[in-house]
Amino acid sequence: MIQIADIREWRTRDVMDAGGHKIGTLEAIYVDTSTDEPAVATVLVGLPTRRRLVFVPLAGAIVGPGYVKVDYDRSLVKKCPAIGTDDVLPAEDEAAVFEHYGLSYKPGANGERQLARR
Repeated sequence: MIQIADIREWRTRDVMDAGGHKIGTLEAIYVDTSTDEPAVATVLVGLPTRRRLVFVPLAGAIVGPGYVKVDYDRSLVKKCPAIGTDDVLPAEDEAAVFEHYGLSYKPGANGERQLARR
């Protein structure tokens, strides 16, 4: 289990895919609001003049010295819905991120967000 106290140490680490290819740099962690456990990371990708943040689920992620390895292929991650480098994921776009990875989306009973940035 990934410990939430370790999240601050992850920022700026390389994010690697299951095959060991670099996807980008970890920018932030989103936790599941029902469990407060890390659920999704944003990864900084793109050229210096065209940077964006893409989302990748953290289920099965391995944290090592200087990297976070995720269970998804780099090409899949880079095609995920993205936001600008200064943006936050809008609540109405959360479901699209889950759908991209074939995961079920479960908002709160009163329509609360499933993800919260840490």
